[in-house]
Amino acid sequence: MTKIALTIAGSDSGGGAGIQADLKTFAMHCVHGASAITCITAQNTVEVSQVKAIEPALVASQIEAVANDLGVDAVKTGMLLNRDIIVAVARQIEKLGCQQLVVDPVMVSRTGVKLIDPGAISALQELLIPQALIVTPNRYEAEILSGLTINNLEELKQSAIAIYQRLGVVVLAKGGSLSRSERGVDVWYDGSEIKVLSEQAIDTKNTHGTGCTLSAAICANLAMGKDLWSAVVTAKKYVTAALEHSLAIGSGSGPVGHFFPVINALDPNEAA
Repeated sequence: MTKIALTIAGSDSGGGAGIQADLKTFAMHCVHGASAITCITAQNTVEVSQVKAIEPALVASQIEAVANDLGVDAVKTGMLLNRDIIVAVARQIEKLGCQQLVVDPVMVSRTGVKLIDPGAISALQELLIPQALIVTPNRYEAEILSGLTINNLEELKQSAIAIYQRLGVVVLAKGGSLSRSERGVDVWYDGSEIKVLSEQAIDTKNTHGTGCTLSAAICANLAMGKDLWSAVVTAKKYVTAALEHSLAIGSGSGPVGHFFPVINALDPNEAA
């Protein structure tokens, strides 16, 4: 039976993050990807020049259309942009009754730029994250959710514990912006055990879409029937390989290479 994963997120015209990254990731995991678009962006590898929110009612209608016909095995959320959209999405998730929700709490970029306002942040914490199976904040988002300052791996661990205690959700706190040997080390906390996930650090400037891709890969693995820990471990390996095959396109930060399994499988003569 074909598995269905639904992404609720924004559109990236440059194709590196958001809905586009999620659907590529789903495809590489042999999962059918459906989508509900929350906002449209005009962006490339250098900048985001314009953002337009979709009406909350239309976001809700997209979710309903998918759920009523296709059914959904797992859901992930990404950029939700404002409080009204978050409220609409949270209501639809509750109606859907899907127990496999991955929330990528897109609030602050990995460079520290805030992306949504305080009202939207509070709605995420109060209405959506408590419904999730797992939440995947980056370092700066983990600071907001935990109320702690994070400068190293030990503080990232403490933030994961604090988030779980506040919201009651399994946490994967991402250390992509930590320095030196701790860069790219992620922390899992499920209420009983801290686990550290570490893969080979990839030296590349082309990291656009990393967070979207990780949460989408977790979602796809859940849809395929993996348990949560296995889904996270497998997703981390996929993202690391995608970073290793990242794309040097554009004049800024290019995207990770979602299609590396296909490229690696090509016959060299056919690829030429």
